[in-house]
Amino acid sequence: MKIGGFQRFSLLDYPGELSAIVFTQGCNFRCPYCHNPELVLPQIYNTPLNTEKVLRFLYRRRRKLSAVVVTGGEPTLQEDLIDFLKLLKAMRFKVKLDTNGSMPEVLTKVLYAKAVDYIAMDLKAPLPLYRKLTRSEVEPADILRSMELIRLSGVAYEFRTTVAPEIIFGEDLYEIRSLLKEGDNYYVQACRYATTLEDLKAHDIPSVELKQNPDFRELSRWAEEHKVHLALRGAGR
Repeated sequence: MKIGGFQRFSLLDYPGELSAIVFTQGCNFRCPYCHNPELVLPQIYNTPLNTEKVLRFLYRRRRKLSAVVVTGGEPTLQEDLIDFLKLLKAMRFKVKLDTNGSMPEVLTKVLYAKAVDYIAMDLKAPLPLYRKLTRSEVEPADILRSMELIRLSGVAYEFRTTVAPEIIFGEDLYEIRSLLKEGDNYYVQACRYATTLEDLKAHDIPSVELKQNPDFRELSRWAEEHKVHLALRGAGR
């Protein structure tokens, strides 16, 4: 595993669990608001952490931590992802995987291996805008396929969207509803402006302001009607 960062303790990243976070190095997307550019741009990569040392630390903390979150970057690009996840499961950790959903064939293998307990998948934009926002050749059909694989897996899951007014907000957010289905958990989170892939102008979006946005209010009404759990969350990826 190419591990670009490691956080030893988090109360926020795995719902209801005390977790550590493993940040993988490398991503196939180039989202302007990404707040982990050191994991995305090869020219600013740090030397990867020693995987064995990370695993040894986790083994020693297995009675104090209950979960490990594997995020990035994009974890599904890692050739040895499944072996790594299996090691975490062997240590009796609950495992959460964060993904952009661009690699459904990898998700299929992860789910078949029963290597995760929770999946969080980013919904970057309405499908027609996906390639433009991510600056990639992602196939929109792969996003839909990943969503369906996750829904059918029996694993706890959530979908989430980061909003930044200069990139995606308002009507775009409302249009994403076409990707959601009854029973989905969907979180909307504000951009974290301290460090972004591009130099974006900070637009802090208080939750109260977002709640009052007409498009978000309409999305909320739609979510309630269609039995989609919609909630706001603090700054995200």
